[in-house]
Amino acid sequence: MDNETSTGHVTRKAVLRAALAAGIAAPTVLMGVPALARTLTAGEAAPSLTPECDDGDDPTVPQTEGPYFKPNSPLRNSLLESGTTGVRLTVSGYVFGLACRPIAGALLDFWQADTNGAYDNTGFRFRGHQFTDAQGAFKLTTIVPGLYPGRTRHLHVKVQAPGRPVLTSQLYFPGEPRNNTDTIFDARLLMSVRDAGGAREAAFDFVLNVPQNPGPSPTATATTQPPGGSWAAGTAYRAGDRVTYGGPAYVCLQAHTGQAGWEPPNVPALWRAV
Repeated sequence: MDNETSTGHVTRKAVLRAALAAGIAAPTVLMGVPALARTLTAGEAAPSLTPECDDGDDPTVPQTEGPYFKPNSPLRNSLLESGTTGVRLTVSGYVFGLACRPIAGALLDFWQADTNGAYDNTGFRFRGHQFTDAQGAFKLTTIVPGLYPGRTRHLHVKVQAPGRPVLTSQLYFPGEPRNNTDTIFDARLLMSVRDAGGAREAAFDFVLNVPQNPGPSPTATATTQPPGGSWAAGTAYRAGDRVTYGGPAYVCLQAHTGQAGWEPPNVPALWRAV
């Protein structure tokens, strides 16, 4: 599980993963659940978040397009081609509107430098666009971009909900020395990044300036239950609470209210076997 920022409530990203693991329709279980737009790498100090997805909060901040954007990129979610060199990178996340509801069919157009810090200005290497799925999710397979003079390591992106204005921005890597000297760098656009067997995995959620009707609040009435009892739907659990389910014991990883389908074996984002 990714390290989720401790906020006293379950994050939308955790709920999405739990719902998908349990085979529940994500838009249904997400109604009324707030979320953080990014998570923290282990040991990383918390910068300003981009942003906490909740009614009234600002959308993801825009940034300059730069000189290397080209329209009409190919439709693809992998920028890897034959002979591609560099450290493999997977970027995944979700696109939300202002009411924290996922946006299906949102366009994401990515472009970046190659491992040597060069952009392809004649063709479309390391350029491509895709659309979010029914749960508002996207996934990009590429490489870690190289450095070039004056800039820290970054990815360019344009994001557009159907029929809405385009957000142009950039995504950054934590722990890069040039983050401190790049005048364009914005800590609110840091991805959560971790090593994965010689490759790297990153996560980032976009919040677009798209009005939405908020979903209904969960209807289950939470009840308190001391640690050590059997898991039960409708129970308010706190991080560190211990339960049993089907015999094995589990410890709660994030505060949440249990729902049918979120039994501990099904939701590793919320429970760990002990």
